[in-house]
Amino acid sequence: MALSVNSVIHNQWSTRMAFMLAAIGSAVGLGNIWKFPYITGEYGGGAFVLVYLVCILLIGMPVMMAEILLGRRGRRSPINTMRELARAEKTSPAWRLVGWGGVLTGFLILSFYSVVAGWAFAYVIEGAVGSFNGLDGEGAGALFGDLTDSPGRLLFWHSLFIIMTTLVVAKGVRSGLERLITWLMPLLFVLLAVLVGYAMAAGDFARGLHFLFDVNFDRVFTVCDEAGVCTFTAEPVLVAMGHAFFTLSLGMGAIMAYGSYMPHDASIGSSTVMIALADTLIALMAGLAIFPLVFANGLEPGAGPGLVFVSLPIAFGAMPGGQVFGTLFFLLLVFAAWSSSISLVEPAVAWLTEDERLSRPKAAAIIGGLAWLLGVGSALSFNVWSGEEYQVFGKTLFDIKDYLTANIMLPLGGLAIALFTGWAVGHRLPESELALRSPTLFRAWYFTIRYIAPTGIVLIFLNAIGVL
Repeated sequence: MALSVNSVIHNQWSTRMAFMLAAIGSAVGLGNIWKFPYITGEYGGGAFVLVYLVCILLIGMPVMMAEILLGRRGRRSPINTMRELARAEKTSPAWRLVGWGGVLTGFLILSFYSVVAGWAFAYVIEGAVGSFNGLDGEGAGALFGDLTDSPGRLLFWHSLFIIMTTLVVAKGVRSGLERLITWLMPLLFVLLAVLVGYAMAAGDFARGLHFLFDVNFDRVFTVCDEAGVCTFTAEPVLVAMGHAFFTLSLGMGAIMAYGSYMPHDASIGSSTVMIALADTLIALMAGLAIFPLVFANGLEPGAGPGLVFVSLPIAFGAMPGGQVFGTLFFLLLVFAAWSSSISLVEPAVAWLTEDERLSRPKAAAIIGGLAWLLGVGSALSFNVWSGEEYQVFGKTLFDIKDYLTANIMLPLGGLAIALFTGWAVGHRLPESELALRSPTLFRAWYFTIRYIAPTGIVLIFLNAIGVL
């Protein structure tokens, strides 16, 4: 049973390309440029990248196709899409909670994502004024510590980022989201290409290339202690599965909301392939921009989350042209975060315009204001509220929101989407919406969304909560 396409539709992307750029913008964020390089460094380089690509194919792309098709069939916000599809398919009304969960997850992510984006904003200024020049390890740590220890600076950059995000969403789908994305995504790609060129000229590019693409599975499947005793481990594989899932912005309502604006004649299958390829290409380009600089300066590629905000400033400060290219790098990080953040706001704003009949500017102001207020606690988690008396089970408010969304809410949301599409609604809805040319391709996708993707997501979840 198809839902009617009526006035509930807020708007549509003007073209299939506009939808793909928007979805790529949602997927490409801090995870690609900040997280992917450091987890690749921690888990062995090329072999980890290969496992990650397989996980994109077997988990990320099938679930993305499911989320897009649900959004386009429902033509509503994620909350109302799940409610109406459950009603139309005569299945449990409890499935509407999937929409609510996605909207809440995106909202919570934005409330701490904006703080990390604020770090990048601050580092654009630090790079421009030459703060990276001649920086050593101690100085780089002090620079980052000075930033996180200052509640005023963190709140300023957090506030600016939320305002930027809210203003774009308030303008609507075509005048706001689409207009920003159509110039921001090409600019982001150009900036990244320039930085890769800089890494080729100024860094140890050959070593960075080998690190990313030489495959040695011993570094993925074994872990060695200080005594040199090595044991088998599946943790890097589970981490690759998790990042493949999260990097495509799945399970948070963003892709479903964007899918609701997708033209009906656009191919979901080919669009998903292009989005996944672009997202992966940008992650690999980020690695090619970062690792040659790290190796050229004798830094550690497995430096963890500090790779970008502590190690890279040292590299930029020691290299010719580092002041310019360091500034460009952190500007790239801001742009990537901005393109993702608007997709985190959109599902909640879409729901308010539907159910509460609010104008987009008013709905965006409400959601942006609430995200800002909740984000204040995230910013203060690094300074004023960092003491034990403000922690729960040893975690600050920032850590709690990060843990809940990444390890519990996102996997559960993705699992629910896979189960709803693969089991609750039967095969006719996805088959008609996907309209794949080959029946064999549909059967392969349908088997994957019913069995392989749910199994992989469950493993991600169990690993995240410490069961595996």
